[in-house]
Amino acid sequence: MLAGDLLAERARITPDRVALISVETGERLTYAQINDRANGAAAMIAGAGLRPGDRAGLLAANSIDFIAFFFGALKAGVIVVPLSTRATAHELSIIAADCGMNVLFHDGSAPDVNGVTLTKLNIGPATPPLPHRVIDLESIACLLYTSGTTGKPKGVMIPHRQLFANGYNTAINWGLREDDIAPIFTPLYHAGGVAVFLIPLFLLGGTIVLHRGFDAEEVWETIERERCTVVLGVPTIWKMLLDAPQFATVDLQHVRWFISGGAPLPVYLIDAYQQRGVTLKQGYGLTEVGVNCFTMTIEDARNKPGSIGRPMMFTDVRLVDDAGSDADTGELWLRGPHVSSGYWNNPAATADAYVDGWFRTGDIARRDDDGFFFIAGRRKEMFISGGVNVYPAEVESELLQHPNVSDTAVIAVADETWGEVGVAFVVAHGVVDTELVEFLGTRLTRYKIPRRFIFAEALPRTPYGKVLKEELRKQLA
Repeated sequence: MLAGDLLAERARITPDRVALISVETGERLTYAQINDRANGAAAMIAGAGLRPGDRAGLLAANSIDFIAFFFGALKAGVIVVPLSTRATAHELSIIAADCGMNVLFHDGSAPDVNGVTLTKLNIGPATPPLPHRVIDLESIACLLYTSGTTGKPKGVMIPHRQLFANGYNTAINWGLREDDIAPIFTPLYHAGGVAVFLIPLFLLGGTIVLHRGFDAEEVWETIERERCTVVLGVPTIWKMLLDAPQFATVDLQHVRWFISGGAPLPVYLIDAYQQRGVTLKQGYGLTEVGVNCFTMTIEDARNKPGSIGRPMMFTDVRLVDDAGSDADTGELWLRGPHVSSGYWNNPAATADAYVDGWFRTGDIARRDDDGFFFIAGRRKEMFISGGVNVYPAEVESELLQHPNVSDTAVIAVADETWGEVGVAFVVAHGVVDTELVEFLGTRLTRYKIPRRFIFAEALPRTPYGKVLKEELRKQLA
């Protein structure tokens, strides 16, 4: 695999092509201009006393400077640690101590973090120009910390190899083009922010339209105004965009397809966008294995609703049952050049998840006769009721088919008779639990139907759309 200064190489080939459009500021930067900004960021990083291999924290909202810093760190050989803007000082201190961070760069608002120097982003020119640096593909480019919903956050070591493998494979297998235009409104500090479209389109010479955050009206206006061709969202966002008034009238003739990731995609959303003439695909990925591991054509997405597709090129897949044998339904294991190097400073967690080159995803999947994969749910979320496996994702998917249900999450609780039973948290209007039981009774086997329904105004979710089920469990304590 060839690797080097990705941004500098693209700027050398197409210096005058528009690389980045900021919705917030209106700036339209060419590849030459964003590369110059990244060179300035690299100089700023070096000026702070950081050297190759050091860890540099980045706490900032979506902005041109965020992207310039990220690529500037790659140029400088410093390991960038993007941090959630929602994190508390306590959470940031835990991460800083874990990775040995000395300097935290921020965009103007950062809490005090124990033992860390706070430095405001102030990117100037790089004088003299940076010398060419040979990149070791296995060297760590960034540390991406998991949300920590099951305990202490773990820093996933993302080598340069993984960034390039994900970028090349996404561009080829998804059929991205140099004339593609993609908005980013999800947080850049998340793996999906930098890896789904940013790096693949920078490899190709496409254009990114950057939002500071998500606003449904602004997103629809941007998609129409900038004639965006491919768009990534999570199911929650696709639901919010569907509910926005602009959905019925926005011009989508220039759109090639939309794609959803981060959580299972309800089929009713696929159908709703199909009725507007746009294919809504479902993707699959994890921070540890790269955000794009499967692919499907537009025809596949229409013929296999709910599928994540077939594995990308050079991606090995196993489905492993509880006995450790290959099966048609089992835990999804992945292997390939897009798999990360392990967890920083956590050999026990690394040994548990990374096995002989395979990464154990913790997701339960099934494969149909045509080689298409479907996610059934998380292995740790699966529960056994009356001796039979129940996957919450399946129950959630069926509940979302009810016309009055807009969001739901199912968790398990102990039961004296059945061992475990399901409890469904539901966001709905004009419906009671007996109606939901009757509705599910025509769609699911009886043991899968939740024994209790809790109605809520909204469900707690991460910025990337995943339900915080630990928060829901606390409500039952």
